[in-house]
Amino acid sequence: MENNNSELVYEKYLKYLNPSLARLMKVSGCANLESEASGCTIYDNSGNRYLDCLGGYGVFNFGHRHPKIVSAIINQLNKMPLSAKIFLNEPQANAAEMLAQLTPGDLQYSFFGNSGTEAVEGALKLARLYTRKPHIIATCNGYHGKTFGSLSVTGRDVFRTPFEPLLQEVTFIPFGDANALKEAITEKTGTFIVEPVQGEGGVIVPPAGYLTAVREITKEKGVIFIADEIQTAMGRTGYNFACEEEGVGPDIMVLAKALGGGILPVGAFLGTPEVWNAFEPVPLIHTSTFGGNPLATTAVLAALKVLVEEDIAEKARISGLKLKNELQKTANEFPAFIKEVRGKGLFLGVEFVDAGYAGSTMMKMVENGVIVAYTLNNPKVIRIEPPLIITEEEIITVGEVFRKAVSETVKLLGGY
Repeated sequence: MENNNSELVYEKYLKYLNPSLARLMKVSGCANLESEASGCTIYDNSGNRYLDCLGGYGVFNFGHRHPKIVSAIINQLNKMPLSAKIFLNEPQANAAEMLAQLTPGDLQYSFFGNSGTEAVEGALKLARLYTRKPHIIATCNGYHGKTFGSLSVTGRDVFRTPFEPLLQEVTFIPFGDANALKEAITEKTGTFIVEPVQGEGGVIVPPAGYLTAVREITKEKGVIFIADEIQTAMGRTGYNFACEEEGVGPDIMVLAKALGGGILPVGAFLGTPEVWNAFEPVPLIHTSTFGGNPLATTAVLAALKVLVEEDIAEKARISGLKLKNELQKTANEFPAFIKEVRGKGLFLGVEFVDAGYAGSTMMKMVENGVIVAYTLNNPKVIRIEPPLIITEEEIITVGEVFRKAVSETVKLLGGY
């Protein structure tokens, strides 16, 4: 595509897509056209090269166009991409089997959809069907999607208020506070949904032992525990699934983003045999036309194989420590401007004292060839979420660009 097409595409965004988003992208310096991508690198239509440290908000754990995943998908594409929905589907069965083998606890059965928010919707429906109890507990600043059910348990008013009334019996409690969960449970409570690490809330890591306490409390009270691992799974935090760190098995787990190998959109929710039995009386009570299609589940199976065979979680753990150390050097140099560097594995967040510093740093990093973004529920936090295959040389580059961006921001906004 020719360089001058950037402006043409921008005008089409204004006219046919999302005018306010287009203007925001323009102001943020992100109105170039993405053209090609491979590994940890993205190229725009002008030939500019960018190191991807946003990773599609956690989609590209295996990098862009991982050759093993691409090969598997092309092979399936040449045979049968979508399901006739009347016969058995081998790729879906194989993907479900491997998920059952890899996920923690007693999770066994899978339902495949097309996105994370769809997976959350399905998980909430299954929990309600099993418990027959309407009250749901979620966490402040949690993020689970923007469809009606998912939005009902997403803990930020700016997204929720325009669409109210949503689901009526939802209580929000502080994240990481097991006692708050215990106190919030009533005889009408059927479900607790939580992220092992809050993503859009600002990459918030709970206290050690939090998930263990959640599991004990929900079991004792007969409440379904849904672990939303849409961003934290597939090696991101240094474990195949973040719940593994504390040896916790939820009743239901929600997956998406990197589940499709960075190539196809896939979401899924898994449940234990006991909970899944609620679907038994009516086999078609929850369905999806495109969910579980052969192409998408081929991507899932290929991604899971790469996850295991290439020890992706261990790569994330080691690289995450190195990258966190590089970021911390700059934080130590500018303590009046950077509040904290935190996270697990390669799921990292840098919190600034003010959203203005975060926004300026983000834009300057993009200008210097490293793509990052702020978290939706906390604009003071820049998320740094690169592919888990990032090299040591690329980590050093991120650290250098981050320091340069912060230094320039401090000079520009020092009296902010």
